[in-house]
Amino acid sequence: MADDTAFSLLKQRSIGSSRAVFRPRAPTQVPEIHAPPPRSLYIHIPFCTHKCHYCDFYSIVDTRDRQDAFVSRLVRELQAQAPFATDPLHTIFVGGGTPSLLRPDLWQKLLKAMRTHLDLSMILSGEGEFSVECNPETVTDELAAVLQEGGVNRASLGAQSFNQTHLKTLERWHNPEKVQSAIETLRAAGITRCSLDLIYAIPGQSMDEWDRDLRTALSMPIEHLSAYALTFEPGTAMTARLVRGEFTQAPDDLEADMYRHGLETLRVNGFERYEVSNHAKAGAACRHNLAYWRQDDWLAIGPSASGHFRQHRWKNTPRLDDYLNLDEDGFAPLCDHEPPDDRRELMDLLMTGIRLSEGIDAKNAIKAADSLDAADALHRAAIMCADQGWLNDATADRWTLTDEGFLFADRVAREFIGALMTD
Repeated sequence: MADDTAFSLLKQRSIGSSRAVFRPRAPTQVPEIHAPPPRSLYIHIPFCTHKCHYCDFYSIVDTRDRQDAFVSRLVRELQAQAPFATDPLHTIFVGGGTPSLLRPDLWQKLLKAMRTHLDLSMILSGEGEFSVECNPETVTDELAAVLQEGGVNRASLGAQSFNQTHLKTLERWHNPEKVQSAIETLRAAGITRCSLDLIYAIPGQSMDEWDRDLRTALSMPIEHLSAYALTFEPGTAMTARLVRGEFTQAPDDLEADMYRHGLETLRVNGFERYEVSNHAKAGAACRHNLAYWRQDDWLAIGPSASGHFRQHRWKNTPRLDDYLNLDEDGFAPLCDHEPPDDRRELMDLLMTGIRLSEGIDAKNAIKAADSLDAADALHRAAIMCADQGWLNDATADRWTLTDEGFLFADRVAREFIGALMTD
């Protein structure tokens, strides 16, 4: 398939309101957006042993043991999308769910298919980044060896907390001691790049307890740490429990203090913030997530996986039955598609880019906004945010958040997006 092939969207039989499948179409038939081939791939594996109460990602406790059927379907979708990835992949990220719950023999099948249908030369040489999310309880010697042999060089482990009381609040059931042993198992297999996820502002959590979680994490051989404030997403069990009054949400000022304490503690231990919630040692930022935040292109496979290619955005159906049973030459049924739109593309860039420590190229943003007759409004929004102390300098080449501004990153993004919506 030619490098300049574009995606088009075809509506077919219904899933809810519509069923949609991406198919290739010759570039002469659709307006072409010139961009390099996608160099990133996301794979979603939805299986979990238990649905954590705060989680709003698509995951299921599969009582029908459909792992074999799922991996076969995943390989078909991989084959269908592979022709679009004509360059070597730079990053791969496998998320979930709990990808480490997949059986090692099925991991071998998936990894073999990836080597067959994709150019993994950068990944296998160690120049690229291949991350897999792992639950500490499911990391075994066999799994670690299979992943390393398949090119995986980075693992992201969901620790969330090392306090059993707070893990119970989150409905996380792993033994905190398993985090250290999981890292040791991965490193012994040759997967030496490890990241931990922590959650703070958990109901009932004190500053001292948050500090102990941070210091426990820092005692381990990790290069990256993601620290997320607990959010109560609509439709989650956690939010339902909050509404029922089972616990009280952490006060805003405590949450802000925990954020500042985490930033300072990580900074003095050699971890620099490169995104609102993400901290890494020098050179260890997650390159795959940076591709998202910089609005690069990426392919995506698996139920609920979202992709971005030449300003097309799409999301696969989040229902495993539909994903398994509806198959158009390998392409997955969609639940959402957004065609190219310059205004939306700039909105997305501003929303994600402002969260990065590197910030946004102000000149390019203003230029793009000018084509939408919104340059003056965007510039005024930047000046307002700088006056509030959230931006370092509205006249600089790059718009970057101040330390205090990182606490208001969503507000700054709303100001920028609002400016683009001005008539």
